[in-house]
Amino acid sequence: MKLKFAAVIGLAFLTINQILLLGGYEFIQNQQPIDYVHWLLLIGALLCLSLNYIFSNTIFSNLATILTSLGIVALIGQATIDFLWWSYGTDIEGVDKLTRQIMERPSIRMPFMTIGPALFYLGLTVHAGRFIKTDTLQSLLVFLGVFGIGLGAFAFDSRILIVVGHILLTIGIVALIFRNDLTLQK
Repeated sequence: MKLKFAAVIGLAFLTINQILLLGGYEFIQNQQPIDYVHWLLLIGALLCLSLNYIFSNTIFSNLATILTSLGIVALIGQATIDFLWWSYGTDIEGVDKLTRQIMERPSIRMPFMTIGPALFYLGLTVHAGRFIKTDTLQSLLVFLGVFGIGLGAFAFDSRILIVVGHILLTIGIVALIFRNDLTLQK
């Protein structure tokens, strides 16, 4: 049961992280005394490792756990980069220089800013896909949430769509996590 609550807290932290990002660049850069937004990302990602144990026997037992684990590593890297950006405060010139440097390095940009984090969501989709026949609605919520996150991040550059996607994803995963507990109570 501890793993389930760790997973729920991790998913909640990731969703709160996305909601706080709605505050915009200035809000993020002016957080004091620490960068709360990206600490939520870091801790949320780490707590989501428990999803691999909930849905599988070991952390690397199948494709879903491998994808989810690689995605979590990427989210940790992304949080680290975000901490660096935050450390510049209101030094726009410094942030722009760091951003150019990161974006010019595919060895940093690809695993930590684009493809890597997407692996986390792909892994959760594969986990949910295992339950499509028995828990269709919950699985569809996960699929729809991940689809919304992808559309918001890559197609429409819509932070609202990303937030809605995280909410749907979280509801779907939490429902899958506690599906047996609810069945036993009926």
